[in-house]
Amino acid sequence: MAVFLGLPVAVFVIFVVIPIGQALFYSLTDWSGFSPVMNVVGMDNYVKLLHDDTFLKALRNNVLLTIVVPFVSLVAALTIAVVVTTAGPSTGQVRGLNGSGFYRVVSFFPYAVPAVIIGLLWAQVYDPAAGLLNGMLTGIGFEGFTDYAWLGEVRAAMPASMFVMIWANIGFYTVLFVAAIKGVPAEIYEAARIDGAGRFRTALSITLPSIRDNVQTAYIYLGILTLDAYVFMAALNPGGGPANSTLTMSQHLMNTAFKKGQFGYATSMGVVLALVTLIFAALVFTVFYLAGGREKKPKRNTPAFFAHGRPLQMLKAREGSQEEEVRR
Repeated sequence: MAVFLGLPVAVFVIFVVIPIGQALFYSLTDWSGFSPVMNVVGMDNYVKLLHDDTFLKALRNNVLLTIVVPFVSLVAALTIAVVVTTAGPSTGQVRGLNGSGFYRVVSFFPYAVPAVIIGLLWAQVYDPAAGLLNGMLTGIGFEGFTDYAWLGEVRAAMPASMFVMIWANIGFYTVLFVAAIKGVPAEIYEAARIDGAGRFRTALSITLPSIRDNVQTAYIYLGILTLDAYVFMAALNPGGGPANSTLTMSQHLMNTAFKKGQFGYATSMGVVLALVTLIFAALVFTVFYLAGGREKKPKRNTPAFFAHGRPLQMLKAREGSQEEEVRR
């Protein structure tokens, strides 16, 4: 027993605890990264971060990305997943759209391509001189986009980059949500139809509560991915965009460490990024708990099926009462 318990603990300590301790120590030094010589400077690196306009700009960009990209991506993925799995005929068995497997495969294609390839491809699509996007817009009559620099304009660079990240992630989360919805018993949807529920009401009252944990996990995972965002942003705008409009903390960290040789200062940025990630995860847990962790009292004239906070338990209770009536 000691061996089975000690091995994973040792791996965790070696590959997680010790690196975290090293990072915390290096963040308190002026280590250049290329010399064994270092001096402890205490909290000077963190004080310097508070006055580093470039870092603060990158932090704001990360916060904006974390607010917009996960929300839009997951709303779009949920919408597609619900339509694919629960749409179709309004009567009979709930089986989703015909050819739903085709939609799932097509939507998953972008996720199967490495992020750096996606970034480089979209950088070519956004190219002001020979980009596909400007060519299409010009072809349908928008002459103002003849040489528009999507990644070179302060107002357009961040939205254009966000679109690429959203486009690249929708497919994976669509497949994830489809699998989660498939796990909800079809009898629940059929019972909801008997109670007169429409598509939208069923999605809100049955589908979302049933896969709430999946949505929460997806939100945290995608939020952490967005807080990094290094690969996408480095491929789209290696320099951080016009006026650092697309610069992220991870980009600024890499530039500080490897171009300026300030590993101690860069490590302090990494510590701040880790703290921001933990705060984000805690906020998501709190919001989902407050939104779905408490059962609400049913409103007057609410169908019995929706008056209950837990659809599956309500269905089982209904089946039990029907069996008792048959026995009588």
